[in-house]
Amino acid sequence: MDGYGLQLLRLIILALLIMPATAFAITPEERGLEIAKEADLRDTGYGDFRAEMRMTLRNRHGKESIREIKSSNLEVPGDGDKILSLFERPRDVKGTAFLSFTHKTGPDDQWLYLPALKRVKRISSANKSGSFMGSEFAFEDISSMEVEKYTYKFIGEKPCGELTCFVVEYDPVDKNSGYSIVETWIDTEEYRAQKVEYYDRKRSHLKTLTYTGYKKYLDKYWRADEMFMQNHLTGKSTKLEWANYKFKTGLTDKDFNKNALKRAR
Repeated sequence: MDGYGLQLLRLIILALLIMPATAFAITPEERGLEIAKEADLRDTGYGDFRAEMRMTLRNRHGKESIREIKSSNLEVPGDGDKILSLFERPRDVKGTAFLSFTHKTGPDDQWLYLPALKRVKRISSANKSGSFMGSEFAFEDISSMEVEKYTYKFIGEKPCGELTCFVVEYDPVDKNSGYSIVETWIDTEEYRAQKVEYYDRKRSHLKTLTYTGYKKYLDKYWRADEMFMQNHLTGKSTKLEWANYKFKTGLTDKDFNKNALKRAR
């Protein structure tokens, strides 16, 4: 390298050293996507699990009703999860079953088996914002949150209880979503969702979902013992209490089809 080339190289190195850090900073959208991908990666590879769930519905006057549900979940490589939920109690909903196929792109497939009618009802993509079995969870809340379903924006880091959380805006890609923004609080240590704020299409603060009682399974996968959804517009709430997680139970695709809805008793 001649003297001119050497001098030019020195100038380039000096410019890089004194260049402000902001010149290399990623955008809030890129940072939000990074966090979402990391959270998804940390929960990949569990295979399948079964669990029991107690659903407590509470109206604005404090009156409660309780439902008991068995849930099965199958991880599908290259696509979203498959979920089968069977209602066991009380008698008026016993035998009702819900099947969901989450997809990374495009609308999810969801079906509801109603034993009183002895038929399987498909949930149309236009009705995903509807209430799931009278709860404050919508049908779209029951699906797994696939990275491709949203665009992202990192808001910042904020305290969340004794932890610090990344706050990321998830903007649903699906035009039929009932939400304009899903603001998700993810702890910076384990990348677990701690709180989710849902805003409706008018950007009103509709609901808040909080997760508590996390436990680790298979030395890697975190699951919350309790999920509490508060509807700020109606005053109603739904609490989901999870128990008896069993992972890698041998579930296959055959356990998750429309015939399985009728067999699930």
